[in-house]
Amino acid sequence: MSKVKESATRYANKKQSMLQCPVSYVINRIGGHWKPLIIYHLLPAERRYSELRKAIPTITEKMLIQHLKELEADGLVIRKAKPVVPPYVTYRLSPSGLALYPVLQAMCEWAIRDSGKIPVDEYGVMEGMY
Repeated sequence: MSKVKESATRYANKKQSMLQCPVSYVINRIGGHWKPLIIYHLLPAERRYSELRKAIPTITEKMLIQHLKELEADGLVIRKAKPVVPPYVTYRLSPSGLALYPVLQAMCEWAIRDSGKIPVDEYGVMEGMY
């Protein structure tokens, strides 16, 4: 991943926006298509890279690696590597990442109500939501 030129106008505007607007702050930390899905699949427990790949089959390896690095840099995911051969790496949510559970739950509930097409269990919760 290339380093952002900190003097760039776009970077300065983005940084200022994050400081002034809570929604911009959240979108910059967990926005996009893949980050919420990665966080969602890390909610119940720590997982290995291969488990995340299986849980999100449509994500490319490049995108999964990139977003895991970004989530780790943002302090939302903790990466733990054991010094063995082959490498044994696990990912889990940090306390800050775990605090996103209500946000993801609210997103799921909104999607269920808005679409009317998402399968839910007998309690009205999206199947598979932890």
